[in-house]
Amino acid sequence: MKFEKPLIEGVLIQRYKRFFADVRLKDGGIVTAHCANSGSMLSVKEPGCRVWLTPVDDPKRKLKFTWEMIEIGDGLVGINTGHPNKLVADAIAAGRIKELTGYDSLKREQKYGKNSRIDILLESPAKPPCYVEVKNVTMKRKLGPAFPAEFPDSVTERGTKHLNELAEVVRTGGRAVMFYLVQRDDSRHFKIADDIDPNYAKTFEKAVKSGVEAICYGCELSPDAITIAKPLTMDLPK
Repeated sequence: MKFEKPLIEGVLIQRYKRFFADVRLKDGGIVTAHCANSGSMLSVKEPGCRVWLTPVDDPKRKLKFTWEMIEIGDGLVGINTGHPNKLVADAIAAGRIKELTGYDSLKREQKYGKNSRIDILLESPAKPPCYVEVKNVTMKRKLGPAFPAEFPDSVTERGTKHLNELAEVVRTGGRAVMFYLVQRDDSRHFKIADDIDPNYAKTFEKAVKSGVEAICYGCELSPDAITIAKPLTMDLPK
């Protein structure tokens, strides 16, 4: 995914009220950017870090910038939760996700479960439908290749609900996939943060044992583009 406009570099002053980030630009000016990430953003909101923003021309929008990336250590992290579904859908359509090839159609935001929408629905006449739920991963509490990226970064009742709904898909004969997209370029491994949300971790274990598949891919990031890269190893229940 290439950014349509050149990103603007700055330094993070603070992220606050979930959806706001104050940034000092290179010319010294201070702007407030929209933060399209409602999570805790644990490990990726440190003041003083370099960040990149997208300028917004929409006259109806109050905030004229969107926060896209932050530099943590020597790597970049994509914090915009508006991108993962498109990134994964485009990669599947291009045949770059080997676990999800061989389907004739790809649909997004399809109704299923109890008042939910699946991020991606893959269908083919010769096989069961495949329901793919995408989760954005940004948290890495310790830097270095030996340490994992983790999800979730806060308690997520919605995420637990999605796991239960995917397990129901399997029970009724469909294929269900939980796709963790790590929007970082400094990770080789992924795990569930069971200390942050024990209930999510237990539900994940039950879902995988029931037949829900878990897939995790990392990304390559630059101020020009974000691209899905290689799969990451995962801690999965036996």
